[in-house]
Amino acid sequence: MKIEHIAMYVNELEKARDFFIKYFGAVSNDGYHNKNTGFRSYFLSFDSGARLEIMNRPDMDDAEKTPARTGLIHIAFSVRSREKVDTLTARLKEDGFEVVSGPRTTGDGYYESCIAGIEGNQIEITV
Repeated sequence: MKIEHIAMYVNELEKARDFFIKYFGAVSNDGYHNKNTGFRSYFLSFDSGARLEIMNRPDMDDAEKTPARTGLIHIAFSVRSREKVDTLTARLKEDGFEVVSGPRTTGDGYYESCIAGIEGNQIEITV
């Protein structure tokens, strides 16, 4: 069994799509729009076969994203080397994204960093 995809609501759909394309090499479909409900989405595919659906609708609730909330807390991307973790983290920082932690080796042996990515959603970058 595998997870088929993960989905996330975002306020700025096009900006979120561009973020994942620019920094994580996503490939986007042409998108979907339900004119009756206003729901819009894109499926983003990554070279590993993983997929992320980003979605938007007019009646969303944009609750505060505290680090210790329940539910989905971050998405982790493996960039396959420590050097790439360092490089991508520095690039995101230079582009104005907050580095929440790292790059560092965690107590359980992961080399990673964590950024507050698009709309404050945490993204882990790991080997």
